[in-house]
Amino acid sequence: MKVSIIGARKKRSGIGEYIGKYFHRNGASITSVLGTAEKTARDASLGLRKYGIDSTPYTDFHRMVETEKPDTAVIASPPSTHYEYLVKCVDLGLNVFCEKPFVWQETNDIRGVVGHLFEKARQKNVTVAMNSQWPFSIRYYEEMCGPIDSEKANTFSITMSPLSRGREMIPESLPHALSVLYSVFGDGEIADLLFQVNKEKTVVKFQYQCQTNDCDVFINLVRKVQQPRDFCFGFNHRIVHRILDLGNYDIYFSYEDKKIKIIDPLELSVRDFIEAVGGQREPLIGYRHIMSTMSLLKGIYDGCPDV
Repeated sequence: MKVSIIGARKKRSGIGEYIGKYFHRNGASITSVLGTAEKTARDASLGLRKYGIDSTPYTDFHRMVETEKPDTAVIASPPSTHYEYLVKCVDLGLNVFCEKPFVWQETNDIRGVVGHLFEKARQKNVTVAMNSQWPFSIRYYEEMCGPIDSEKANTFSITMSPLSRGREMIPESLPHALSVLYSVFGDGEIADLLFQVNKEKTVVKFQYQCQTNDCDVFINLVRKVQQPRDFCFGFNHRIVHRILDLGNYDIYFSYEDKKIKIIDPLELSVRDFIEAVGGQREPLIGYRHIMSTMSLLKGIYDGCPDV
């Protein structure tokens, strides 16, 4: 797999560098990076060298693709640019691994936008996935807390620490919560949506209604700049907490008196995409998952008051 990364520079919470690391670790060849300016592209390329990646920096998308001839693109640029790059990549027949939120633009027809993109991808016979990594941690959650019974899981809570403020915390953080809910319950609808919003903290409450069950959801977003950022989640009050060893970025889950080391869910997300491309199968975070979670995300965001 020959990969070009759009937005690999590590600035604030930029994840492109880590995505590149995991593609490289799992056998892909990262040949190029795209930045908005020569300095940002060069910085992105230099940032990848610590992982043994030698990539050429570009500022022109078409020149990069014509020169490097990648078969896969990683889109880790700001969300407002995702749609433009998704269209360009699919038109050129590139497989795409796109950071969440999948598309984020002014439209009242998010399902139509996502559906159109995936129809083009089907015609081009390319694989498209969204990176929303926490569904890949469910197996560790169940190892610590026991299997999740979708017919009996009637509460879900999650706490995250985004960098953004107020209403803008929602597109940054809620894709994680919605992806976990989709992975456990399948397609659902939202009822009884409530908000508590200020600059530094946003609380979102709703009921996730699906075929098997109705689950009361509590999402707590508290802005935090410094690492490690808070993250915990669970069903029926069985809550696991993430612990980060910042020295070597090892990740652990803790629950009550238990603690286990886990594989970074981001790496598992990358692996699933690579395997999906190789096996010509649907990625775990593929069309149906994206369609459901992005339409719910848009509805939540539109209903949230600004501050």
